[in-house]
Amino acid sequence: MISPAKDPYASRTDRGSAILARQDPVVYGEGKYANALTAEQLGSYERDGFLLLEDLFTDKEVAALIAEVDRMTRDPAIVRREEAITEPGSNAVRSIFMVHVFSQVMERLAREPRLVNVARQILGSEVYLHQTRANMKPGFKGKEFYWHSDFETWHVEDGMPAMRALSCSVLLSDNDATNGPLMLVPGSHRHFISCVGETPRDHYKQSLKKQEYGVPDAVSLQLLTEQGGGLRTMMAKAGSVVFFDCNTMHGSNSNISPYPRSNVFMVYNSMENTLNPPKYGLDPRPEHIATRKSFKALTPLDTLKLV
Repeated sequence: MISPAKDPYASRTDRGSAILARQDPVVYGEGKYANALTAEQLGSYERDGFLLLEDLFTDKEVAALIAEVDRMTRDPAIVRREEAITEPGSNAVRSIFMVHVFSQVMERLAREPRLVNVARQILGSEVYLHQTRANMKPGFKGKEFYWHSDFETWHVEDGMPAMRALSCSVLLSDNDATNGPLMLVPGSHRHFISCVGETPRDHYKQSLKKQEYGVPDAVSLQLLTEQGGGLRTMMAKAGSVVFFDCNTMHGSNSNISPYPRSNVFMVYNSMENTLNPPKYGLDPRPEHIATRKSFKALTPLDTLKLV
C-alpha cells in the first residue's frame, strides 16, 4: 500500500488541507483511441474539465428513460434496497445506484456509442462501469450536493489509483437556474484538493445523504474558482449530456422550485485503472458504489438508437 508520504494525492491525513498539482493526463493517448468528439470538443474538455453536448438524445429516448426511472422509484423491491438512498429527513428517493443492473434500458444506455465512445476516446482505453445511478431532486425538497471532487473520494475510500475516470450526466429534465442544476469550476481538474479529517468507518452511509468528509476547504475553493474565472452552470434541455473529469470540482444547489430535476449518471473508469484496496485500512465500500469484484469492458451497441 502506498504511504501518504508517497501518494501524490494524499488526503484526509493528519496534515492540513493543500492544493496539489495533477500528476495525470486529462486526455489519454492524444484522444485517438476512439472518434466520438471533434478536436475542438476534445480541447474544450481538456481545458475546462467538462463538456456539455446538447440534444444528444431525442425526446422519445428521454421519455423512455424517464419512464424507466419512474418505474424504479415506484418499485418497492428496489426502493427498500441499500442501493436506494432517500433525502435527509424524508422518504423521498434521492438516488438509486447500480441502475444498469436493475434495468435493461439503463444497461443499454451505458453502452450507447454516444456515451461510451466519448469515455473511450478521453480515457484512451477500454472502459467499465465504476458506478451508475439515477439522481432525483424532487420539487420543493431536493437537497443540495456540496462542492466535491469525485476522485478524492474514489481515491481514498475506493482505492482508485489515478485520474483516469469520468462521469456523464444524462439530463432527463430541463435544467435551468431554478431547479438546482449542476455547477462546475472550470480548470479545477488540474489541481487536487487534499482534504482534512479522518474518514469514519462506513462513511458512505452518511455521505450519500450529506457529505461531511472529503469536502474541500473554503479557501481552496475560492482560489480554484478565481483561477478558473468563476463557476459554470449546466443549464440545458433534457436529452443533453454533461461529461466531466473525475477530479473536476462540482456541486449543486437545493431545489426549492416546484419543478423536479432528474438525471442518470454513468461513471466510466479505464480498464487500466482498476481499484486497489482503500486507503488507511478502510473497508471497501459496497459493490453498488464502487465496482471491484465483477466487471468487464463495455461493448458499444451496434445501433445509434436507444429506443
